[in-house]
Amino acid sequence: MVFNSLTFAVFFVIVVGVYYLPLPWRAKKLHLLIASYIFYGAWNPPFVALLWASTVLDWITARRIYTAETQGQRRFWLALSLLGNLGSLSFFKYGKFALENFQALMASIGIAYQPPVWDIVLPVGISFYTFQTLSYTLDVYLRRDKPLSSFLDFALFVTFFPQLVAGPIVRPGELVPQFARPRAATSQQFLWGLVLMTVGLFEKVVIADGVLALTADAVYGAAAKVGFADAWLGTLAFSGQIFCDFAGYSTIAIGLALCMGFSLPNNFRYPYAAIGFSDFWQRWHISLSTWLRDYLYIPLGGNRDGDGRTYLNLMITMLLGGLWHGASWTFVAWGGLHGLYLVFERAIRGWLGVPRGEPRSLWARAGVGLITYLLVNVAWVFFRAKSLTAAAGILAGMIGLNREATSVLPTIDMILTAVCISGLVTAHWMMRDRSLEELADATPSWVLAPAWASLAFLVITTQGSGDAFIYFQF
Repeated sequence: MVFNSLTFAVFFVIVVGVYYLPLPWRAKKLHLLIASYIFYGAWNPPFVALLWASTVLDWITARRIYTAETQGQRRFWLALSLLGNLGSLSFFKYGKFALENFQALMASIGIAYQPPVWDIVLPVGISFYTFQTLSYTLDVYLRRDKPLSSFLDFALFVTFFPQLVAGPIVRPGELVPQFARPRAATSQQFLWGLVLMTVGLFEKVVIADGVLALTADAVYGAAAKVGFADAWLGTLAFSGQIFCDFAGYSTIAIGLALCMGFSLPNNFRYPYAAIGFSDFWQRWHISLSTWLRDYLYIPLGGNRDGDGRTYLNLMITMLLGGLWHGASWTFVAWGGLHGLYLVFERAIRGWLGVPRGEPRSLWARAGVGLITYLLVNVAWVFFRAKSLTAAAGILAGMIGLNREATSVLPTIDMILTAVCISGLVTAHWMMRDRSLEELADATPSWVLAPAWASLAFLVITTQGSGDAFIYFQF
């Protein structure tokens, strides 16, 4: 069940309608929990059992960690949680990848090994809810929090359907306290929630699927070599597509939750207006970047043990962050490239004696912002390409090395893509230090209402493919 479907529209009306019936608060929470399992089971019902197992495992291990009398016992229960969660994630997501690479390794030393056929479906959103439940266990282990007293609240925290399959990755302290007392949206919150859902659907249906996906698919699916213009336009189209697709999902999720009186954290903050790569990761997929920072980078030592160790910690964090996105060397390359960006940025600041923060000069800010945007797009090549060889072919086109290139983009698609990307990047720069709520508050209602109606009209009339959100595969 995807947000951009008529099925979900019916599901949303029923769930919200029942939620606002005069029922006890516990009954409403139980209703949301059941609705969340129905929402998740719509993809593949058997995997609801996996979600339930993860919930029970971390509920038990967190309580055992808290009541353990020795450090050894605490470590045992933490190891059990890590083994269960990361073991499940590794089996479903990386099993085939491991087999393929083992087969290649055997072939390199002359052993013809034929692995069994790997025909196991990847549970949708497993990376998201695994990290979410792990944050609970780790927080209890690190004594940042105590185990919850209500299993219903914990189960709802794990499965809350607006953000279950593609984030934001919510920490217990951000969501669980909201389950303590009855919640209901005010009329203004409910209206704003609907506005956010419309904006998110517009990003997904109209921009990502309706315009940019066509260009990106044409370039990255081309059988022949592509030239300079096609390679760049295809990559820029994908950069816009993945932002509008993923940020669109997050915006819809935040709006859905708000319609029921719940608050979810913002997951994007206009990343294509980033000035530097550390700034980019404070704006892109914020819930993942902060999770990796708090539970991986800082425990590795962060920046406490000198430059060399800091650079190593950055590379490890970003390489694993890349692998989190998918079982492919292209994702590892994407993460490694961002790791190198962060390392070089930090090194250059040290060499030049430049303090942390943005340049004061307007021209310097614009220059660093442009370099950041272009290099982020270079990294997106590895994220989108099906193989390292395919990525190399696109990169060759981007630097003009494909001499016998074939044009794959019609002129109209090139124009639409250029206009769309220009508008997107301009909007990011105009909004980089503002929020959508601030913009809405400063906009007269006689302007805001027609704008909302126009977005809704475009969403309804756009003949989209109904594709699932890109991050569902992660």
